[in-house]
Amino acid sequence: MAFSTLTFENSHSDHSSTEKSPVSEDVPSKEDSQNGFPLGKDIQKIINTARTSPAPALGAWLMSGLTACLMWASFTPLDIGPLGWVCLIPLLLLVRIPRKTRFMYSVIYCSGFLFTLVSFQWMRLGDPTMYIAWFALAVYVAIYFPVFVVLTRTAVHRFRIPLPAAAPVIWVGLEYMRAYLLTGFSWYYIGHTQYRWIELIQISDITGAYGVSFLVVLLAACFADLVPASLMRRFKLFPMKLNAEEQSLDQTGLKHIIQTAVCLSLFFAVLGYGYVRRSQAAFQEGPRTALIQGNFPTSVKHDPGEWRSIYLKHQILMGAAVRYQPDLIIWPETMFRWPLIERNGKTNQELQKIAPEIPLEKWNEPSVRKALSNMSQEANAALVIGLDTIAAGDSKVEHFNSAVFVRPDYGLVSRYDKVHRVPFGEYLPLRDTLPFLQYFTPYGASFGIDPGQHIANFEYQNWNFAPIICFEDTVPHLVRTMMNQSSEPNSTGKSIDCLVNLTNDGWFHGSSELDQHLITAAFRCVENRTPMVRAVNTGISAVIDGDGMIIEPDVFIDGDNQGRTTFVNAKTGRWNKSMNAVVIDTIPLDHRTSLYTKYGDWFAGICCFFTLFVFFMALLTLKRKPATVKP
Repeated sequence: MAFSTLTFENSHSDHSSTEKSPVSEDVPSKEDSQNGFPLGKDIQKIINTARTSPAPALGAWLMSGLTACLMWASFTPLDIGPLGWVCLIPLLLLVRIPRKTRFMYSVIYCSGFLFTLVSFQWMRLGDPTMYIAWFALAVYVAIYFPVFVVLTRTAVHRFRIPLPAAAPVIWVGLEYMRAYLLTGFSWYYIGHTQYRWIELIQISDITGAYGVSFLVVLLAACFADLVPASLMRRFKLFPMKLNAEEQSLDQTGLKHIIQTAVCLSLFFAVLGYGYVRRSQAAFQEGPRTALIQGNFPTSVKHDPGEWRSIYLKHQILMGAAVRYQPDLIIWPETMFRWPLIERNGKTNQELQKIAPEIPLEKWNEPSVRKALSNMSQEANAALVIGLDTIAAGDSKVEHFNSAVFVRPDYGLVSRYDKVHRVPFGEYLPLRDTLPFLQYFTPYGASFGIDPGQHIANFEYQNWNFAPIICFEDTVPHLVRTMMNQSSEPNSTGKSIDCLVNLTNDGWFHGSSELDQHLITAAFRCVENRTPMVRAVNTGISAVIDGDGMIIEPDVFIDGDNQGRTTFVNAKTGRWNKSMNAVVIDTIPLDHRTSLYTKYGDWFAGICCFFTLFVFFMALLTLKRKPATVKP
């Protein structure tokens, strides 16, 4: 897509004025040309060629490289949020110039690849085989940068749409596509850089996080449109000879004044909406919840010899939490290492046919259910525990990544199987068609989990919880679906009071992934006006309210006895992670409603429609006027 659309710009953007300079009377004669001197018309040709040649690639390198550096700094680990407002301005200058520089789109792709490669470096920490997946994801996401410039230039120079109108719409349209294509990757949206500005991000309950991205790009485009052409010339963005359109870029008229006024008005309107929505919050005390956070790298988790030590550590941490009388205790994803065995009503004959390698007595083993029930009764609290489930299916044994719900009065009463699997981490796409892809994963040929078929909710006392596992809390449309549906056939229809996320970030060894994962999850709370609690192996376990505020808990227990008493490291200002800990707090229930929960991605969908419209209209125009398009 990126390379097929590189010729969408008008021909007038690729050719400068053909005005000729008078030839000097001292032009060498024909005799001089025989002695090695060029003829006068040859000199004029050289001069005209120099004047009509595009600007060198240096300017594109400077602008796209600056965007890559500033954009990286705006996300974790540096996490300098204000840079999010300016990081795209250099890239947008490449949209403004009427004639593209040499190799501009190749240069933009290279700079985008630099940003993605450095930003996603935490992927390599999981396993040496993940280097390939890291590189492949960086290659894929980098494509969006030149595509953005191509389509925005098409809208601005061909269809004469103002830059502050075209740029944010196309940027959001591409973010929306990225949420779905190739199973989706909803990380590193430009709006995520503003998570600390709580009032600003409240617009997410109407537009999703896409609305924040729209506003950030809108202001960046407005400022980019005000950059004087004289400064752009210093950046080597113009060729030697300027045409009329390039000369007019220095003119600031009524159009720019109106554009700036509209952009600033929209910004203050969004900010005002945020203050109003926050003032409407009347949080009520919900269940007192204890989040158990172990600190076990994945290499330890997959060693059966370490399962007992993992279990005992979580039991010790849970024992420390029980003193504060929680109503709900949550363990992270798959941190109860013994699998739950479910025969699903199959007869012995059926089980032997489905899985002859599994002894029949294993299907009747009650130890896991008894252990979970005893844990809940001893704590006098409901439990949400992450574990593996081995279930007898109709034709094979199925393996699920599950969250089980255990009550002190009834024992194990419900289970949620993860719906949204991580490619190469939890399943192998096209395993049968492209078996060589097995080498891109840290597992053997038989690895993988099955997808869950239903969304679940856990009801306890007067509260209703929606469990989500691992990266599911980064997928906006999935979380919204969970808010609107229930898999229980006899469900009361009661709305979800709290999202419960179970995660194992032990793959990433305390890297910036842990911070970025938490930041991305916070937007789900604003979008759906629903709090979230996160129990995360290695961290960062947290309580997030319906405004997207990551709050300091009532109780923070340092399970390593290192003297840490707060959720945030007082010396660095960063969240504590890579530690054993317990986070205890009362969930702030939020009874506000959300238009996003009701209507979904209507805003991003409109932006996506416009983006595709620009693309296809450009293709149609390309067919009608082939002679005007530069090859």
